[in-house]
Amino acid sequence: MEYEQIKQLMKEMESSKLESIAIELADGTKINMKKEKQEQKETVAQVQIPNKEQNAIKIENVPVLEENVKTITSPMVGTFYSKASPSSPAFVQIGDKVKKGDVLCIIEAMKLMNEIESDVDGEIVEICVKEEQLVEYGTPLFKIK
Repeated sequence: MEYEQIKQLMKEMESSKLESIAIELADGTKINMKKEKQEQKETVAQVQIPNKEQNAIKIENVPVLEENVKTITSPMVGTFYSKASPSSPAFVQIGDKVKKGDVLCIIEAMKLMNEIESDVDGEIVEICVKEEQLVEYGTPLFKIK
């Protein structure tokens, strides 16, 4: 089970009336989730994935992301650039309002500069990568609320 699937399962549990759930998959992966009672609702997941050495990987206390936050991910492998040239201002900064179609950044792939556009209207709440960072397909770039 992949991280994105776990996040989706956590989001679905958050909106349900379930207080806890335990799942064991055929490959031995165990998932235990329970809602913690706090001022701010949060779902906590514990995932154990056995490997050949009988060690388990645990992901604990992974909060569900806020509702109405859209994550813009990289559509390709390449290098992230937040501005058109070294002397240009950044396309967007945290707090900026963007509209669907606005350029958010450039991903350079094989010497081609690919403009990445917003597919939603909203406000930039997080820039997830740094200037000239190598990104892979699916790497979170921006969070827009």
